[in-house]
Amino acid sequence: MFAKVAFAAVLSVMSLPVLAANCEATIEGNDAMQFNTKEITVDKSCPKFTVHLKHVGKLPKAAMGHNWVLSKTADKQGVATDGMTAGLDKDYVKPEDARVIAHTKVIGGGESDSVTFDTSKLAAGEAYSFFCSFPGHWAIMTGTVKLGG
Repeated sequence: MFAKVAFAAVLSVMSLPVLAANCEATIEGNDAMQFNTKEITVDKSCPKFTVHLKHVGKLPKAAMGHNWVLSKTADKQGVATDGMTAGLDKDYVKPEDARVIAHTKVIGGGESDSVTFDTSKLAAGEAYSFFCSFPGHWAIMTGTVKLGG
């Protein structure tokens, strides 16, 4: 009898779902200059993290384009200001800007893009922000990235 109970216990443990870290997030931007989330938590067990950006609006990227840029919160304004001068053809991100941890390209209505970055670039206790660096958007279209797990 004990063997049957032990075997059943082993089977029940084997059928439990494996709790794997979610190493990706999807965020949407719209024609009203809004992201659909204000916070992304990156599990520290993820070696890499992917952000999928979807533009659910209809306007073209030249009029209402959005990107997703990640930097330390302290660097956000400088990255956004320098990005404006870089222009649309550079996705409003200054080339080789060491303050930028990751960014997508600028997309328009109905388009999407993804970026994957190495989570070792994030440090526990540091404040990080994501934002859209399209001119005039960064102050409104913003959120936080936290290292958790």
